[in-house]
Order: sequence, then C-alpha cells, then structure tokens
Amino acid sequence: MFYGPRAALHKGTPSERVLMPIHVALTHRTAYQYDRVIGMGPQVIRLRPAPHCRTPILSYSLNIEPKLHFLNWQQDPFANYCARLVIPEKTDKFVVTVDLVADMAVINPFDFFVEEGAKAWPFAYEPDLKKELTPYLEPAPAGPLQRKLLASLPTKNDVTVDFLIDVNRRVHEEVEYCVRLEPGIQTPEETLTKKSGSCRDSGWLLVQLLRHIGFAARFVSGYLIQLRPDVKPVDGGAAGASVDFTDLHAWAEVYVPGAGWIGLDPTSGLLAGEGHIPLAATPQPSSAAPISGAHEAAEVEFDFSMKVERILETPRVTLPYSEETWQAVLTAGQQVDDRLNKADVRLSMGGEPTFVSIDDMDGEEWKTDAVGPTKRAYAEDLIRRLRDRFAPGGLLHYGQGKWYPGEQLPRWAFALYWRRDQQPLWENDTLIDSERKPLNATVEDAGKLMGALCTQLGLPADSGIPAFEDPGYYALVEQKLPLNVTPEENKLQDPAERARIVRVFEHGLDRPVSYVLPVQVWQSPDLGRRWVTERWGLRRNKLYLMPGDSPAGFRLPINSLAALPAYDFPHVLPRDPFGDTPPLPGREILVQQRRAVMLRPAPVPPPLGPSEIYGSVRTALAIEPRD
Repeated sequence: MFYGPRAALHKGTPSERVLMPIHVALTHRTAYQYDRVIGMGPQVIRLRPAPHCRTPILSYSLNIEPKLHFLNWQQDPFANYCARLVIPEKTDKFVVTVDLVADMAVINPFDFFVEEGAKAWPFAYEPDLKKELTPYLEPAPAGPLQRKLLASLPTKNDVTVDFLIDVNRRVHEEVEYCVRLEPGIQTPEETLTKKSGSCRDSGWLLVQLLRHIGFAARFVSGYLIQLRPDVKPVDGGAAGASVDFTDLHAWAEVYVPGAGWIGLDPTSGLLAGEGHIPLAATPQPSSAAPISGAHEAAEVEFDFSMKVERILETPRVTLPYSEETWQAVLTAGQQVDDRLNKADVRLSMGGEPTFVSIDDMDGEEWKTDAVGPTKRAYAEDLIRRLRDRFAPGGLLHYGQGKWYPGEQLPRWAFALYWRRDQQPLWENDTLIDSERKPLNATVEDAGKLMGALCTQLGLPADSGIPAFEDPGYYALVEQKLPLNVTPEENKLQDPAERARIVRVFEHGLDRPVSYVLPVQVWQSPDLGRRWVTERWGLRRNKLYLMPGDSPAGFRLPINSLAALPAYDFPHVLPRDPFGDTPPLPGREILVQQRRAVMLRPAPVPPPLGPSEIYGSVRTALAIEPRD
C-alpha cells in the first residue's frame, strides 16, 4: 500500500537520530624525576576538561605522586578547572596521571545560531559584551609579515562564519605543522617567517589575527583524540589516522554573538569537533600551561606518555557485527521463532516505502510539503506498476489513509488487493481512470450514475438521496464576517478552512454535492439474497452533510437518524481474523451470484410518517465528483 500525506508531513528531528556510541579511555601520565630530594612550591594543574567541553566525559580521575599531598579544586578567572597542589615534604619525584572516559559521539561543529546583527562581517559587539570580552580583544603589536597577511584578508563577508573558516584555512595553508619540543610559543612574526610551527604556534597566530581584525579570540590547550576511520574515503582523499591516538593539542576559539565560543583548529584547517577536549581556555598561552609551579634547584628527567583505547564500540553501518556475533544473533532469532511457533503466535508485518521523484528531488512536495502538484499522480503510477508486476488482475483502490492526531484531514492512500489463488478480481483496466487525466464530472453526472446503479441493483431509480452542504452552518459562518467582507474575500488564518468556505459558496448551497443511497444486503426466505433500501426520515426533509473536506460518505448525519433499539440495530459482527476461513469461491461463481442478486426485484418501502416505525438501514453508498 502506498501512503501519501494529505494535511501535514511528519519529519524526524535532529534529536531523534540514533547514535552509535564509541567510548574511549584516555590515560595521560607526566613524570618528573629529580636528581636529589627537593622541596616543591604549590603546583597548579590544568588537566581537567573545561566546563564548556562539548564531548561528554563519562568519568575522570587525577592521581598524584607522592601520595602525601593536599589537593584543592578551584576555577581560575576564566572558569577553567585548576587543581592547586601542595606537597608538604621533600621528594625526588613528581608524577601526574589523568584517566578519563569520553563518549565520542559525533558532534556537529555548526550546531549553533548567530544573532541577526552578527551574521555578516564586519559587525560590532554590544558595548556591555565588548567590555566583558576586553581581555580577548587586546592584540599584541603586529610585525611586517603579520600586517601583510592581515592586509590580504577580505574586509567584509556576507556570512561571518564563512569568513572565520577562510581565515582558519588561510593560517593552515601558511604554516606547515611540525613537532617542536622547545618550551614556549613562537611569536606570530616568527611563525610566519619560518612558515612552520607546532599546534600552539599556529593557534596563537590565529588568535592574534582574529584580534587585530576585531574578533574576541582566546587560546585553548587540550587533548586531541583521533580514531582510525572504519573505511577509507571513496574519493581518494586523506584517509585520516591509521591508528587511534591522542596527544596534547592547542587551537583557538572565537566569540560570535548567538553562537558563543567557536573552536577553530588551524593545524587541520577545520572546526573543533568531538575529538577536541579543551582543558584550559585563556587570553594568554602562559595561563593555559598544563602544569605550572616552582621547586628547588635540581636536575630533572622529564617523561610523559599518552594512550587511548576503545572500551565500548557498538556495531554500525561502517563497522558491522563480527561473523561470530552475527551467528549468535541468528541463533537467538531462530530460538525466538521456534518459541513463537510452538505458542501459535501469528505475526503480521507492514511497511511504508519512501518515494521521491527522480525528476524533481528538491521539490517542496518531496521535502516538506504534505501535498504537491505531482505526488498523487506519481503514487498512482507506482501502484499500477506494482500491480502489473506482483498482482495482475488485482483491484486498485483510492481512499482514506492514516489520520494522525492534530491533523485537520486524513491522508490519502492507494491500495492494491488480490487473491492468493491468482484469480483476477478486476479484468478491465480501462474502467479505472488515471489521476493524470482531467476529470470534468459534475454533480448531475453523479445523479445519473446513481440512477443507473439503482436500476442495476433492482432498486427504484430515484432511491438515491441528494445531499447538500448545511446552509445553517455556513449562514452562521457568513454572519461572523465583517459587513464589508464576502465569504470569497474572507482571510481566515486557517488556509484549509478558508478554501473550504470559498468552495462551498462557489458551488452554491442550493445545489446537491453528492447522492447517497441507503443500501444493505438482505436475506429473504422467499427471494434469497438481494439488495434493499429505505427512505431515511430527516428532520429538515433534506440530507444535509456535516461540514468538512472529507468525502460525503464520511460526513453523513447518521446520528440524526431515528434511534433504534439495540435488538433492531443492524450490528455487524466481523469474522475472527485468526479463525479458519473457507476458500473463496471461484470468480465465475461470484459473478453468477452477483448477477442473480441484481436480477431479483427489491420492493422499496414507502416514505415513513413521523409517527411510524423507521427502518434499520444504516449503511449507505455515496457518489460524489471530487478533485
């Protein structure tokens, strides 16, 4: 069955995405071995993920040697976590070990909104905000090469974020990354002269460039975790890390109103993502040192190590189950099937194919709109092709689909029905009109069709009841309009309601919109199975439909008919869907039975007076020109 939305389109939101978690454990050990026992002053350790870290940190621990020490957590003026460490006794070693577990779920680095006044560059920070950002706006004096680079940057851009990406990429292109073991940070002029530098050098250069052109920027020290990709890129691009690794890293952050601090990594030329775990973000690199403090004079042997390992990895499209795990899943599934079969549990399955037109993939009806100019015609083409391939002789049906809570109208649906024994339900395809052909039928045509149908069923030709839109309802609608506004000019907020009212008034309240035949199958001892009808008693002597857009058959005023006692009401007892059913008769037998029923005369009861007992026909067939 092909379903098409009629009133609204339900979409999944970003929050509904299914994430395949990868949890990694990072260990960072820093060791200082002294050639003598020395006294140490207070040490400040900045190795705890900062409050603005976007990567979820599931656990964290900080271990110190020597064991005798006093540690107090605090936050510096820039809100970074700092561990202030006091070692009361002299020692010949100092070891800091960090262990943390991070959830490496993919983070969209563009998941932010920029305030309207800051969407284009240049922009000016609000006075109060600019005052708060003062430490991040003060640039150091620029040298000749830095001034030359600044002069080559564009002075404006319609999209601020695009401008920042270009500046970040420019630094990436100008500075070749190298591992530099010397302490300290190069000046921007020195980095541009050498055209190379470590991550901290290019990060500080980017901070200075951004400050010189008016952005608030800060230096960030942290961890960088890079995981080996599951598959190699198909376009032959960079394959990424060959193994999982982590290291201390540095980058820059820039403040954009609305978005907040945005991480820019000039080493890669990209925005900071889930692998960037900030430890300290400060106006000056000296305030972001991982460990700082003083001690007595001594020779020092310095050693450090870092490692990262995956401790939880769920299967995903690019890295599915192993063969052993998959076989275990299949075995478990077979065991479930066996238990269901033994318990005689019968399962049914349904599905809804997603269909997008190849001729207009970007059309609104294939992205956001519930309906469109071509959607239903394509759906009909698809259902006909499915019939020709899977169910020749199947019966096509167009009708009401799902009706979701909160939606004004039900959706439409094309359905296809067929017999398992492959006997045709329908033989003449030309009698099913195409959605692509214009239909010019009128309500007068509906009346003629109703008369012919009644004759075929053995009923009087005038058994069909003309059905009208309720003038009482629409008179109230018209009364509520201002004196100088007609129903056609009405500007109701609801476009569906507005279109409905205009359509009704254009058609006319004195013309029927459909014809309705009360009808049901009747089993007579003398005449056998035949069709019967009755004259419905109506309060206003006309059949007025309930207001709405649905077909007339869904708007019949059944509740306004005469009340019937429970024993007279024509209750329908459906067959048990799980019960045994006899085989369907052959098609020829069904056609013969239908003809036999049609040829039998069916007496029609006369119209009933208000004091007479009403009949019990509560099913009807409606004929109405639509669309």
